[in-house]
Amino acid sequence: MRLYQVDAFSDEVFAGNPAAVVLLDEWLDDGVLQQVAEENNLSETAFLVAASDAETDYELRWFTPAAEVDLCGHATLASAHVLFEHCDVDASTLSFATRSGVLTVAQQENGLLVMDFPLSQLKEVTFPASLMRGIGAEPMQVLKDFDYIAVLNSEAEVRALKPNFSALCELDGRGVLVTAAGEDCDFVSRCFFPKLRVDEDPVTGSAHCELAAYWSERLGKSKLTAKQLSARGGSIECEVLAEQQPARVLLKGRAVTYLEGTIRLRPC
Repeated sequence: MRLYQVDAFSDEVFAGNPAAVVLLDEWLDDGVLQQVAEENNLSETAFLVAASDAETDYELRWFTPAAEVDLCGHATLASAHVLFEHCDVDASTLSFATRSGVLTVAQQENGLLVMDFPLSQLKEVTFPASLMRGIGAEPMQVLKDFDYIAVLNSEAEVRALKPNFSALCELDGRGVLVTAAGEDCDFVSRCFFPKLRVDEDPVTGSAHCELAAYWSERLGKSKLTAKQLSARGGSIECEVLAEQQPARVLLKGRAVTYLEGTIRLRPC
């Protein structure tokens, strides 16, 4: 099987979020896919199979080292990058059948990749005790969709966090996003998913389906610039399409190939 490792939401290697992209002729057993993802030991491994119908181009699934997930942004960006750059795709837009519906990625002339994702519907919730212990700070506000979102007062507070991952594992939901207004962008964040064996994700596309929903309403604007303050760091441009029903969000970024290889399921 052909394997690519791509740094997503970056225009240079050793930054952004690394994802593995594996091209398959047909689906393998789920257990094998999970073993490959665990062997890769990246936050996400994306698997692609050419679609059997005319409605989409590819079927796309995402696996962390621990489990399959319903939505992943950076591995979708990485998958589109591989197809555009290494597979002679004669199209400017690709469509993917996923567990979150049909997702599309368009390539602009300047190389920017634009993903069309569902916009989250957030609800405000009370502060769970394990969330307070987990981030070691008192949020201004806590919201929830498939992740918890803890809103802090400043970018400096977000940078200074030293999470208690054991406490964060006690929460329901996928993970915890901590966010604040940015100093040189609209908002910043850090994203923690210890239950998926990804303590801190470098740059999380799917989290910005939730974060963009919150900050667009709070700031009263549809176009937003965001930075994720992990050690590797990365930038995402968000555009909320609130007039669509259901609402969507465009997540924009770049990607670069770090590695090309071959997976062998049997020893040479």
